Amino acid sequence: MALNGFAVYITDYIDNRTYELPINPKEIKFKWETDDKSETVINLGEINHIGNKKLSSVQIDSTFPKNYVPWLTSRWFNNPEFYINKFEEIRARKGHVQLVVGSTPISMTATISSFEYGFENGYDGEYTYSLTLKEYRETKYRKIKVPIPPKPRPAPPKKLGIGSIVICNGRLHLDSYGSGPGVFEHNARRQITYMAPGRAFPIHVALVGGGPRGWVRQSEVRPV
Repeated sequence: MALNGFAVYITDYIDNRTYELPINPKEIKFKWETDDKSETVINLGEINHIGNKKLSSVQIDSTFPKNYVPWLTSRWFNNPEFYINKFEEIRARKGHVQLVVGSTPISMTATISSFEYGFENGYDGEYTYSLTLKEYRETKYRKIKVPIPPKPRPAPPKKLGIGSIVICNGRLHLDSYGSGPGVFEHNARRQITYMAPGRAFPIHVALVGGGPRGWVRQSEVRPV
């Protein structure tokens, strides 16, 4: 408990222990802000869109004495190295603390965003330090499985039939048995006019629109 004035307490959430700062800072101020945005509207002028509450922060500047001094907040206090090691430990493990200013309604869950300490004016009887605490808001994340869409099925091959337009690459024959081999077709656009399933050369092609050409293997034509 502070001997006079307010007292500043910091509770570590890991070990659930509360530590009172041995000497109060000269001042302690909290700043509350919102993430407002302004824009200019024709015939109305500048308007303000009220945003969400931003994270608050507070900076505490004080000292850790090595020996008893009359302005201690309590007759019981730890050596400076204890506080330094404790704050460094909390900061290093990314822990959070509860800051409470005694005799006031001020209370804030925070993280140690920066901690600086040392000696000033060539005097080593006390450590000066600057401790910055930033408001901590707990968030929870939930993994959501996004279903993977099935791969599109390849389009079924076009069926061949009488009247189908095909590209022909093969040797022409007089009949579906392979008699009288003749000229070769090379990427020729043809039309199927007859079909003889089960024969060696079951496809008869002609010029598109008329004019017979001959019989070819089924593997030698592909639909357009």
